[in-house]
Amino acid sequence: MLTGEDEKTVQALVRSAPSLKQVVAVVTSGIDRGKRVELLPGRAVSIGKSPDNQLALHDITVSRYHVELRLRRFDIEVRDLDSLNGTYVGETRVERAFVRPGNTISVGAATLRLEADVSDGPVLRSDLEELHELPGVVAKSRAMREVLRSVALLARSSVTVLLHGETGTGKEVLARALHEQSERAAGPFEVVDCGSMAPTLIASELFGHERGAFTGAHGERAGAFERAHGGTVFLDEIGELPLELQPMLLGVLERRRFKRVGGTRERSVDVRVIAATHRDLRNATNIGTFRADLYFRLAVARIVIPPLRERPEDIAPLVRRFAEQLSGDPNAEPFDLVQLRALEAHPWSGNVRELRNVVESAVALGSLVLEGACPELEVAAGGLSAYERAMTGLDASAAPTSAHEPDSAVLDLPYREARAHAVSEFERAYLRRLSERCGGNASEAARRAAMDRPYLLSLLRKHGLR
Repeated sequence: MLTGEDEKTVQALVRSAPSLKQVVAVVTSGIDRGKRVELLPGRAVSIGKSPDNQLALHDITVSRYHVELRLRRFDIEVRDLDSLNGTYVGETRVERAFVRPGNTISVGAATLRLEADVSDGPVLRSDLEELHELPGVVAKSRAMREVLRSVALLARSSVTVLLHGETGTGKEVLARALHEQSERAAGPFEVVDCGSMAPTLIASELFGHERGAFTGAHGERAGAFERAHGGTVFLDEIGELPLELQPMLLGVLERRRFKRVGGTRERSVDVRVIAATHRDLRNATNIGTFRADLYFRLAVARIVIPPLRERPEDIAPLVRRFAEQLSGDPNAEPFDLVQLRALEAHPWSGNVRELRNVVESAVALGSLVLEGACPELEVAAGGLSAYERAMTGLDASAAPTSAHEPDSAVLDLPYREARAHAVSEFERAYLRRLSERCGGNASEAARRAAMDRPYLLSLLRKHGLR
C-alpha cells in the first residue's frame, strides 16, 4: 500500500506531468542522418530496412523490421522486433522498454533521438473529433478515434488490410465495420479462423476441394474465396497459417486466381481480403516463420488496435452498450462510480471481450467480480485507492472515518450489504465534496470526475444532493 508521502508524490506527478501529444524520432547518426518520423496517439511506428516501415533506413546493420515505437500518454514504448543486432536504450539492450522524450535509442549502427512536443495545441486532424462510432464500435478515447478514422478512410477502397491487436480487442468487429462501410457491403462477408483447423482443412476452407481430393471429400465444395465473390474474406489469426499453405494464399492475393484442392481448373475471384492477428508478423518474417512477401501483400494497410488498458476512457461507454444489449434497458447502469473506477484500473488481459463477460456477470448476479485485480488498484469497501484519490484530486486525510473504520452496526450485516452501505456512504461524501469544489457546476464536476454529465446528475439526485 502507498504511504501518505507516496500519495503526495503520486498527486504531484499526476498534476505536473504533461501528456505527450506528439513525439518526433530523429536519426542523429548513420547514413540516414536527418530522417525523421512523427509519433502520434493511436499509431504504431515501425523502423527497419524494409520500405514499408514508417521510417525506412538503409543501414545494413538494421533488420528488415527492427523496432516499433508507440506513443503512450506519458511515455514512449520501445519494442524490439527480434532484430539481429538488437535495440539499445543507452548502453542497455532491450526487448521492451518505456522511455521519456530526450532519450536516445540505437537501431543497429543508427542512432535516433526522441524529441517531444507537449504543447496544448491539437495534433490530430479536427475531423477526428467527430468520429465517435462506427457500427458495432465504441470509441471515446483519442487512440480509438484514430483507429476509426483509419477504418473510415480504408473503407473507401478495396486494399488489403491487416488488423493487429491483442486477443479480445475487437478485430472481427472492425473487420465487419470495414466491410459494411465499403462498396462491397451488399456482398458476402466470409470468416476463416486460420488457427483452429488442421492444414488440410484450412486449405479446403479457403479454396474449396473437388470430390475425392482427400479422405472424407465425398463431394465438391466451394471455399471461402468462392463464397465471398463480390464481398470480403476475413482471415482471422493469419499468423497461425502453416508455412506450407502460405504460397497458395500469396498466389490468390497476387493474381486473384486459385485452384481448389485436388482440382486442375483455375478460378477467378473478386474479393477484398482483411486479415487479423495477435502476433507481430514482422517478428515472424525476421525469424523465417512467416513469408516476407506474403506479409507485404497482407499489410498494404495496417491498423493497430490498442489494448483496453491503454484506453480507459472507452470503458464507461462500452459498459453502457453491453448493459443495454444484455438487459434490453437503454438506461441500464450496472455499476456505481467506485466500481467504474475499479474497471478503469483493471489490467484487462482479455480486453473488450473480458469486459463484456464482467458486465454480463454483473447483470446476471448483481455484483462486480474482477479476477486477478491488483490490490493497490482494487476498490475496497469504503473508498478509492491512493492512485484514484490522486487522479480525482481528493485528499486521503479528508475521507470520512466511517469509510475506513466500520461501526459495529455495519459489521453485523452480511458482507454484500455492508459493502453496499460503505460504497453508498463514499459516493455521498465524494459527490458532496466534488459539488462544493466545483461551485455546484455539474458540467465541471462531470469533467473532473471523468464521467458523463447525465450519469453524474442521476447520482446527485440519488443522494439528495440536487
